[in-house]
Amino acid sequence: MGQRILCEVHNCKYWGEGNNCHADVIYVVSQKGNHASHSDETDCKTFVPEA
Repeated sequence: MGQRILCEVHNCKYWGEGNNCHADVIYVVSQKGNHASHSDETDCKTFVPEA
């Protein structure tokens, strides 16, 4: 069973109706080395602006 990945960034090329992400892989990194304490300390590197 596949996972459902949600995204609210409508100008990402992987964004789909219903806030569904259609990327094959999701890559999230921490702004604080390899640990994060809160979601605002992370970045989604999968984001690609819609052309």
